[in-house]
Amino acid sequence: MYIVQIASECAPVIKAGGLGDVVYGLSRELELRGNCVELILPKYDCMRYDHVWGMHEAYRDLWVPWYGGGIHCTVYCGWVHGRLCFFIEPHSQDFFFDRRCYYGCDDDNMRFAFFSKAALEFLLQSNKRPDVIHCHDWQTGLIPVMLFEIYKYHGMENQRVCYTIHNFKHQGTGGVETLQATSLNRPDYYFDYDRLRDNFNPFAVNFMKGGIVYSNAVTTVSPHHAWEAHHTDVGCGLSHTLHLHQHKFSGVLNGIDYDFWNPEIDRYIPYHYSQDTFAEKARNKKALRDRLLLQDADKPLIAYIGRLDDQKGVHLVHHALYYALNNGAQFVLLGSATSPKINDHFWHEKRYLNDNPNCHLELGFNEELSHLIYAGADMIIVPSNYEPCGLTQMIGFKYGTVPIVRGVGGLVNTVFDRDYDPTKPPEQRNGFVFEHTNEAAFESAMIRAMKLWYNEPEAFRQLAIQGMEYDYSWNHPTESYLAIYEQIRHK
Repeated sequence: MYIVQIASECAPVIKAGGLGDVVYGLSRELELRGNCVELILPKYDCMRYDHVWGMHEAYRDLWVPWYGGGIHCTVYCGWVHGRLCFFIEPHSQDFFFDRRCYYGCDDDNMRFAFFSKAALEFLLQSNKRPDVIHCHDWQTGLIPVMLFEIYKYHGMENQRVCYTIHNFKHQGTGGVETLQATSLNRPDYYFDYDRLRDNFNPFAVNFMKGGIVYSNAVTTVSPHHAWEAHHTDVGCGLSHTLHLHQHKFSGVLNGIDYDFWNPEIDRYIPYHYSQDTFAEKARNKKALRDRLLLQDADKPLIAYIGRLDDQKGVHLVHHALYYALNNGAQFVLLGSATSPKINDHFWHEKRYLNDNPNCHLELGFNEELSHLIYAGADMIIVPSNYEPCGLTQMIGFKYGTVPIVRGVGGLVNTVFDRDYDPTKPPEQRNGFVFEHTNEAAFESAMIRAMKLWYNEPEAFRQLAIQGMEYDYSWNHPTESYLAIYEQIRHK
């Protein structure tokens, strides 16, 4: 099958979050199964050019219709760790992708509306006719709209679109100018509620809603998050649209790359181990303590790795720190804050706890250290307010690090409570789950985990190994996506 992925990120060349990892990981697994996969990306000035091999001009004179005129683009081609990628560079006074950033500009909606238009124009002019175009998040939401309303009349009537939503919180909106710029025009037609009109702002078109309405299949990144988006406020105003299109909406769990996250071959950890050599994990715990100047004592080590923001339940992360210290555990945090207020708060805590031999706060992100923490910690907390998929718990499983999570989103689909899960027999349970966002609920899960570590070390070890037995690679998600592709190809 010939598949083109169109996205605003692809790790490691363009990565702001988990989206980049998903686009790369899925593309790689699809190729390993014999499919032809190409990626179309913006050519940002700040992307990691050192991860692109053999960059060269692939299409020199791409003219993209824009506001009744045209913008001249050059399309470059290169390989990102084996993936064939096309990078679109517009030569425009708007400098769409020469901003020293990926996102965060006041005109992001127009930047990515242009990218979507340019990607389709490149497919058209270069005579590429993929079986499936797979688009990601709001940045590419207008692609299925323009494909159906414009490009199918120019020789692209057989292309099908799978649209994946990674984060409902950011949807992309624009006004009449968006329609004029992209040649969609006809505001009376597109501002219809059943097409692009935002569900709560009658003066805006919603990019993500357009993606849902016009795509042949819509997915999000876990089955439970799909249910939440359909039935709760997690859909951020799009629940009714999802309800109208529920026949084509589903959740497909993300995967992780076991070539990168694997304690048997991890180049960032000093001692390799597996389920059969689980005792070696303790040597990594000692190495982590040595590196962070922590006391080498008979205590469980609890970790948090991730962003420090409201989505991740930052109030509970802070509470867990002191709850662990007050209940005979050590605590390690690795993360960067997304707001000055949260940043200031954790820097205050870091200074206050600087000489405490049982905790270390590393404020920032350090890839190498994150691997050592996964390998050295006994437990990892994921107390998110909402979590579309969650990769932290999946990585934790692979490293035999028991997750303590809140029962939301993809965490529900991956973590099965040792004591209470009704869906799995005891020998298939793998962590601890709490339901509510209050401190008491979180404490109940943390204390169960810590008591098991102290009172039944062999049972705790067995729980960690049961987590290692799960396969959260890209193997199963890719099967699901291939089934979706096959289904929409024949419609």
